[in-house]
Amino acid sequence: MASATSDTISSGRPVAAVNRAEALSDSGPCPLGLAPRSGHARAMDTDGMLLEQLSRGDCLRLMASVPVGRMVYTRRALPAVDLVNFVMDDGDVVIRTDSGGKLAAATHNAVVAFEADSIDILGHAGWSVTIVGYAKPVTGAAEARRLQETGLAPWAPGRRDHFIRITPTLVDGYRLRSRQETAP
Repeated sequence: MASATSDTISSGRPVAAVNRAEALSDSGPCPLGLAPRSGHARAMDTDGMLLEQLSRGDCLRLMASVPVGRMVYTRRALPAVDLVNFVMDDGDVVIRTDSGGKLAAATHNAVVAFEADSIDILGHAGWSVTIVGYAKPVTGAAEARRLQETGLAPWAPGRRDHFIRITPTLVDGYRLRSRQETAP
C-alpha cells in the first residue's frame, strides 16, 4: 500500500479513514476498493455437492470456531507456514509466541496470510477461510494483560509472552457440503 493519501476505497475515502466496524461488516465498504459480497455464491457439481463462497462475517465467525490455524509468512525470502493456536479478538487474529523467536521476528509489521479450516473427511465436506493482513506486535501492557485473559494459552513449550495481532484486509472463504445438508 502506498500511502493513505493516494489509496482510496470505492467510496473515495482514504483507506486509513475506513471505520473498523464498517470494514468488518458484511454490507459496509471493503478496504482496497473490493466490492462487498452480497449473499452467497453457490455452484453445484454433478455429485450433489454445494460449493458456497462465504461472506466476510461468516468467514470471521467460522474462524472463531476453531482453535488452530496456519500462519503464512516470509522467512529468509522464502514462504514459510507455521501451525499455531489463536483467538479472534475484535475481528483480528491474535497469536501468542516467543518474543525472540523466528515467527515474531519474521512477522513484525509484515503482510501475512492466515488460514483456518474444518474438514469432514468421510463426508467430503468442510470449510476453509484465508485472511491477508498486517501482523503487528501488541506493545501495550494493558492490551497484553487483556489478551492473557482471552484463554489463549500457548501449546508449544517454553515462554510465550509476545502477542501478534493480524488485522484482516482481505478475507476469502468457501464451504463445501452436500445438497442434503442445505435442505430446510
